[in-house]
Amino acid sequence: MYDRILLATDGTVASENASSHAIELAATHDAELHALYVVDENIYTAYSGDEYLDSAEGPEHGLTEHGRETLEAVRTDAEDRGIEVTTTVQHGNPVETITDYADEHDTNLIVLGTKHRSAEYRALLGSVTDRVLRLTSHPALVVKTETDS
Repeated sequence: MYDRILLATDGTVASENASSHAIELAATHDAELHALYVVDENIYTAYSGDEYLDSAEGPEHGLTEHGRETLEAVRTDAEDRGIEVTTTVQHGNPVETITDYADEHDTNLIVLGTKHRSAEYRALLGSVTDRVLRLTSHPALVVKTETDS
């Protein structure tokens, strides 16, 4: 049923939960697993002081390194299950980058994590996951994680 699965991750707890599901699906369906981390170029131009942004080489480097570390954790978890994973760090708009990657690699499923938030919160701040769901033509699986609040 699934030959190529795309896991879009940002290293949060919600993404870690989605990663577990993507790895399990890849194992069950003997599918290729692609893990994508998008460095949102708007983030490092708008914010400072974040632990991932503080780097001697600048904020972009800090976010890129966080992406590599996140993807290495996915790789380790996948390899523990006997799954090979293709990992990619890209820069750009997360929604466009995720949907473009899914199109370019002809994925059968996109797996995304999200925190369970109120409608008001989502309306105010938006959600990458919500926008990907609206724009992609590929099947998608959303793994919800409860918030601590």
